[in-house]
This record gives sequence, structure tokens and C-alpha cells, in this order.
Amino acid sequence: MRGIDEDSGEFRGPSRSQQRREALDVLELGRKLSELTDAQLERLPVPESLLPHIRETRRITSHIAHKRQLAFLAKQMRREEDEVLDAIRDALDESGDAARREVAAMHRAEAWRDRLLDEGDTALGAFIDAHPTADRQQLRQLVRNALDERKRNKPPRAYRELFRAIRELVVDAQEG
Repeated sequence: MRGIDEDSGEFRGPSRSQQRREALDVLELGRKLSELTDAQLERLPVPESLLPHIRETRRITSHIAHKRQLAFLAKQMRREEDEVLDAIRDALDESGDAARREVAAMHRAEAWRDRLLDEGDTALGAFIDAHPTADRQQLRQLVRNALDERKRNKPPRAYRELFRAIRELVVDAQEG
């Protein structure tokens, strides 16, 4: 029986209202997960056992059936450890640590790209020193192509490729 233990005076467990609030929080988390794309889901620490349920929830479009599937997803999620759900919430939270690290890596990559385009080989040498696994020849070619695109007022294809290559190296260095 719930309530207060007569011998010790302590609560025996969470109240029914608290249990309901926690269940609704998990349901809301499940709704957020089902609205994400596959690429966004891959970046989150979602257990493999939940991925088929998330995809099935996304696939169903009928209102009542979707609601029922979402409730089933929440039930499956409540079976997971609290730490797993907290890690997913933190990764989803834009003010969370994972989002901050990702934004910081993106800003570093942008700064390196601009520096490479402005300073040329001196910046490339500094970048290679900071990231020894980088392919000097590929980066030099991308910088050359990006500068050529800028000069000819062409679409910034190489400019974006340069950013992707730099971001990949920056993220690898951050994780390593």
C-alpha cells in the first residue's frame, strides 16, 4: 500500500501524480524522437532496440493509430534506464552539452576555412600542425577551387566541400 510507512514515517514510493508526470515526460520525448529524421536520430544515443519503434511511429499517419503507436513507443522507452533517457534528453536539448560541442566545432571549422582562404599556405601549415591526419594536397586543392569560385562568382560548391572536410577533422580531433 502506498502512502506513509507507519513505522518509519517515510513515503513508500512516488505518488500516482508523480508517476503520471514522468510517464507524460517520456511520451513527449517519444513524440520528439518520432519527428526527427534518420540522420538526426543517428547523432543521438538512442538504443538500437528503440529505433524500429521510432520508425514505425513515424510511418503511421492515421491520428488514432499514430497516438496508439506513440503510447507503445513510450512504454518501450520506460523500460530503458533513466540514464539512457537523460542522455537522449541532453542530446536533444539545444542548450545541452552535446549541442554546445557541435556548435563550437562548427564555429572552429568556419574560422579555419576563412583563415585558409585568407592566409593561404601559412594557415594550411598551422592547420596541418593542429590536425596531422589532414590531407594537405586535398585541402590545398579545395582552397584553390574555392578561391577560383569566389573570383568567378560561381556557386560555392568547393567552399562547402572545404568546410565539410575541415569540420570532419575538427570533430575527429575533438572526440579523440
